[in-house]
Amino acid sequence: MSNMFTWKLHGDGKKLNPGEVVDPDERMTWGRTAGIGAQHVIAMFGATFLVPILTGFDPSTTLFFTAMSTALFLLINKNELPSYLGSSFGFIAPIVAVTTAHKGIAVASFGIMVTGMLLALIGILVHFAGAKWIDIIMPPVVNGAIVAIIGFNLAPSVWNNFQKAPDTAAVTLVAVLLIAVLFKGLLGRLNILLGVLVGYAYACLRGQVDFAAVGRAAWIGFPHFHLPQVDFSVLPMFIPVVMVLIAENVGHVKSVAQMTGRNYDDHIGTALFADGLGTTIAGFGGGSGTTTYGENIGVMAATRVYSTAAYWCAAAFALILSLCPKFGAIINTIPAGVLGGVTTLLYGMIGMVGVRIWVDNHVDFGKPLNNMTAAVTMIIGIADFGFAVSGVKFNGIAIGTVAVLVMYHGLRAIGRATGAIAKDGTE
Repeated sequence: MSNMFTWKLHGDGKKLNPGEVVDPDERMTWGRTAGIGAQHVIAMFGATFLVPILTGFDPSTTLFFTAMSTALFLLINKNELPSYLGSSFGFIAPIVAVTTAHKGIAVASFGIMVTGMLLALIGILVHFAGAKWIDIIMPPVVNGAIVAIIGFNLAPSVWNNFQKAPDTAAVTLVAVLLIAVLFKGLLGRLNILLGVLVGYAYACLRGQVDFAAVGRAAWIGFPHFHLPQVDFSVLPMFIPVVMVLIAENVGHVKSVAQMTGRNYDDHIGTALFADGLGTTIAGFGGGSGTTTYGENIGVMAATRVYSTAAYWCAAAFALILSLCPKFGAIINTIPAGVLGGVTTLLYGMIGMVGVRIWVDNHVDFGKPLNNMTAAVTMIIGIADFGFAVSGVKFNGIAIGTVAVLVMYHGLRAIGRATGAIAKDGTE
């Protein structure tokens, strides 16, 4: 265990020569390592805090559990796999559905906790049995469709926020888009955070921000924790989020492997388990579910520092900020117009993760089976089909998830039986 917290100093710890990288088991000087850790906090900040604001969770509690989950992730992966676990956007749709049904945040926490438990179990299975079975049950056309509808299903909520202050929403959206193409490197990668700041400043000038709660908040204090409330009827809305978390974690492991030149395939199971455990604990204590973050991949690419020591520093910074209620109160003042602008992009980006799964895996939509399966699922998710059975409500995401699995495997079996689809899967 002691060796786990020992990092070799890279060179003199003060500079990186061209072509050099700082490996996960290395570090720069502690001052520079702490600075890079702060960059990781800034990188995840914009996206992580939008989740509690959009769902009604406490920002400080959410930040507290991202710090705890990151520490768990690093420990479980023996300090070999660098990652920061921030708030997952995959949970926004089911949480919004639960709160819209007036069931309360505690019920949503139950859904988050169970989703984390399921992901942890999948992580254990993958660690000991490999990930092949996931591809068999959920091939890319199925997985991509499920991930896509989790994002696109949120489109109506974007418009609800956007129309509350169209001018502020437009300014925020334009700022987010322009910053991404006007600046290179880290600044360009922080377009969400910086765009929100631009929109927030505009909203302040327009008198759309209420600072009353900030004045009442204390400088130092514990976050607001709460226990989950058991309600099995919400689980059909939450369980599909597991697909998003699997895709994000596997993608993260593959990205880090490509950047560092190391083989991390044996860490896929432990990464899933660690994120599942972190999400379970967050759900139990009143935080939002967690996931690995692409924004932090961007920081590693920009700095060429893959040291896990930097992520411990990031977790420490996040923990300190979570113990400042006034900081959380400031975050809660972000108005609806700013949220409407930034989520126009963000929710679309969640949906595009599903599309990217199709592209990266070369899904052939010239085949009727793939085309029909994806088409029907997308309409179910975007239109938000819904019905209730014995008090259990199914929304577009839950129905779409069941539909895509039944359609793909059912139609494929019928096609093989009739000869319309060959045994090798071609049509």
